[in-house]
Amino acid sequence: MLRFILVRLLSSLPTIFIVLTISFFMIRIAPGGPFNLERPLDPATLANIKAVYHLDQPVWLQYLYYIGNVFQGDFGPSFIYKDYTVAELILQALPYSIILGLWALAIAVFGGVAMGIYAALRQNSWADYLLMGIAALGNTVPNFVIGPILSLIFALGLGLVPTGSWGNGGFRNLVLPVIVLALPQLAVFARLTRGSMIEALRADHVRTARAYGLPFRSVVGVHALRAGLMPAVSYLGPTAASVLTGSIIVETIFSLPGVGRYFVLGALNRDYTLVMGTVVLISVFIVVLNLLVDVIYAFIDPRVRYE
Repeated sequence: MLRFILVRLLSSLPTIFIVLTISFFMIRIAPGGPFNLERPLDPATLANIKAVYHLDQPVWLQYLYYIGNVFQGDFGPSFIYKDYTVAELILQALPYSIILGLWALAIAVFGGVAMGIYAALRQNSWADYLLMGIAALGNTVPNFVIGPILSLIFALGLGLVPTGSWGNGGFRNLVLPVIVLALPQLAVFARLTRGSMIEALRADHVRTARAYGLPFRSVVGVHALRAGLMPAVSYLGPTAASVLTGSIIVETIFSLPGVGRYFVLGALNRDYTLVMGTVVLISVFIVVLNLLVDVIYAFIDPRVRYE
């Protein structure tokens, strides 16, 4: 297992390198720049600023500078937040995104799996149709629509919660962002679990276990659930990476100081280094969490071995 983990980590380095390269050139090709202000700077001042950040060099040379610094753990200074480096901004924002993401991930995983199992055990009943209808609604309505609607009802209309901001990080401040962030993922987990559980309950080994007279809870919880959870576990890696590093839309709607909000501000202001830092962070999260999912496979399904 240790050899497998080391090989996967080493093989993931080219993936991160490719993502980093594509992102670097895409943001540089986009029109505009970090110092294109409404009131243009003096040409001599602009030239000095570009020289400080190596923006007066050819793009390929800027790329080599940046890659060399990244491999040394230096993501460079922020072009917009001039008193901070990108690493400092990410370290400040990441705890907020992780707290928000952990709550949303827990609700999505446990709530979605529970809904999927319940719907599968009562297939084609009114409970199945109701739960899958809710899941379909959560999966089709985007969170940039759900967020303002919930804020309009519960914040502006009823006055139960604030419209935004982190505040003290309490329940009233986080309940709407967590629900908006978790709802689409909860819907996906519910639908994946329902489909896989229905298939698992019809498998030969499950039918055999029921024919031997094993208790229903044992048949479902031991024999069917392991196979039924495999698609949900597969989806867990990228989902966890997306919610733990912060939802761009949710953090922007509710004015939360997370990584996603910095990504939006960096993209709008052409803050190259800030955008690239968030891209690297998300890429690393996806690689590590997908590796964790592969390890979980071996514990859920005994047929999976990595020797």
